Amino acid sequence: MTALNASPTRRVATAVALAAGATLVLSACGAGQISQTATQVAAVNGNQATSGNIALRNVHVVYPNSEEYSIEPGGAAQLAFTAVNLSEHGTDALKSIKSDYAGSVTIVDKDGTREIKPQAALGAGNPDVTVPEEAPESVSLLDVTLENLREGVRPGLTFPVVFTFQNAGDITVQVPVDAGPQTERHQSEKSPDVSEGH
Repeated sequence: MTALNASPTRRVATAVALAAGATLVLSACGAGQISQTATQVAAVNGNQATSGNIALRNVHVVYPNSEEYSIEPGGAAQLAFTAVNLSEHGTDALKSIKSDYAGSVTIVDKDGTREIKPQAALGAGNPDVTVPEEAPESVSLLDVTLENLREGVRPGLTFPVVFTFQNAGDITVQVPVDAGPQTERHQSEKSPDVSEGH
């Protein structure tokens, strides 16, 4: 009679031991791994860079939405960005923007200043400037146009743009171009023939 009672107890003890072992093994599966969500960034169009107290956010070329702008060689395009002064005490100022992919860069101060006061920002873009979470309440607006564009300014590609600040110095950003509402399909002799029905 004792032998008959021992068997179910052993089975239960074995099941409990296996469950405990499985729990330990499964809980250790993620140990030492880096979560994908820990490194995700906000879903914005542009690139970012930080140097000194200046944080450049959402830097991108706005896809042309009027006849005034074109990303074809020789054309002009708007540059969008937010430059945040993270300092609590020191003022900085945007001195210039340049790129080897543009003949020149025109900066128009809408608010009459390129200074960035402590915990304030400069913004450029069309139709408006989206201020990132770390940006303060005060944003001065600019119009920035890349003139006489060179070959290589295309949706899906990036090109270097150098921002020069009075205190933070030069900050180089690899700037992407907005894809726009529809991207033209470029075909070559290697492209598959999609005209025939299957």
